[in-house]
Amino acid sequence: MEEKRYLKWYNKVGYGSGDLAANCIYGLLTSFVMIYLTDTVGLNAGIIGTLIMFSKFSDGITDVFFGTLIDKTHTKLGKARPWMLWSQIGNCILLVAVFAIPQSLGETAKYAYFFIAYTLLNAVFYTANNIAYASLTSLITKNGNERVQMGSIRFMFSLATNLIVASITVGLVQNFGGGAAGWRTVAIIYAVIALIVNTISVFSVKELPPEELSEGVEKKESHAQEKIGFVESFKLLAGNKYFLMIAGFYILMYVQTGIAGIGIYYMTYVLGNPAMLGTFSMAQMLPMVIGLAFTPMLVKKFGGMYKVNFCGYCMAVIFRLGFVAAGYMGIIPLMLACSALGGLCTSPVTGDINALISAASDYTVRTKGKHIEGAMFSCSSLGIKLGSGIGSAISGWLLAASGYVPNAAQQSTSAINMLNFMYLWFPMISVTLIAVIMYFLKVEKANADWDAAHGVKA
Repeated sequence: MEEKRYLKWYNKVGYGSGDLAANCIYGLLTSFVMIYLTDTVGLNAGIIGTLIMFSKFSDGITDVFFGTLIDKTHTKLGKARPWMLWSQIGNCILLVAVFAIPQSLGETAKYAYFFIAYTLLNAVFYTANNIAYASLTSLITKNGNERVQMGSIRFMFSLATNLIVASITVGLVQNFGGGAAGWRTVAIIYAVIALIVNTISVFSVKELPPEELSEGVEKKESHAQEKIGFVESFKLLAGNKYFLMIAGFYILMYVQTGIAGIGIYYMTYVLGNPAMLGTFSMAQMLPMVIGLAFTPMLVKKFGGMYKVNFCGYCMAVIFRLGFVAAGYMGIIPLMLACSALGGLCTSPVTGDINALISAASDYTVRTKGKHIEGAMFSCSSLGIKLGSGIGSAISGWLLAASGYVPNAAQQSTSAINMLNFMYLWFPMISVTLIAVIMYFLKVEKANADWDAAHGVKA
């Protein structure tokens, strides 16, 4: 029997465009904030990395908090959409603030200014926006295939936006005069685009009524309207092994993303051409966009997400090893080819991860009779914060320890070796560990087994 359909094509595209807005903010931060702070503002990479790490760890606390608040929200717009709408205003203001550090401030004041603006951006506004946006996967449709389609479209927007940001930002900064003024102008442009697109995304979908979300799944009716507090939400999350696995996936993926911020340094000082960042980004992201387009079909063909995700990451490990070897041999075309194939293999998980989180949320409903969609989707924001915080900290510490000198015509051998290590080896390590997680992430089977044991028909 075919599942009921809830969404039109324009709902899916409108929802997906929300990641364009998010990555106008996040893409600029992850790829360029470090080099802006070291080479334009003149701050120390090691100190910056440490501040980012503490900022990320502190704002990791707010993820479950905002998830719980979303679960308790009841408005005409629904539970998640109001949070997604208002939080983007703060995102945009603080993005500009981060890239507009006053040159008149003393060195200590610059560090403090950055830490406060960066922490408010991540701990409050980006957290609220990201969790609300991700939660919509569970709140606007109950159709599993539609959830996979939404994830694929969403991350096609995400990858395309990150690719564009990586490719054009350096040129835009130079076109707007370079230096601090150039970075500030570019941040304003991205912030305005993000605000407009986020608003369109919010109003392109509608949340399902609570009674329809519970229909046919929730068996413990006495819990249907029960309000769940922060402590209980945390216990439910900690008791769901699939939530923990998905959080682990996000942490590893964004440790890799945080360290990938070193890419602009690698292109500048190892390859000697900062414009190559766009080429390498395109080599990885374009195949992922292609893979995302086919992800719903593959998931349907193989009867679920498990085989597609696990096999994809196993193959990605092989291509990442090839990327390392090609990097040390200095064969750029081979590096690009291995990066492209690795990106293609990992794309299905990128597309169906929200559907996996929804499945993990459904597992809690089945086994505990509790709806905690907002808190459940905190794993994405929590993993992003912790992972990118750790990755950025490692990047800053290792960069400083290697003897990196901002704006030097030529870096020392130790600095070059460190850039090679971070840019070549870390992605391979991350992909290998994620492959292990994918092997154990059998949440679809767990839900099917529960349904079979309790006589629930699909």
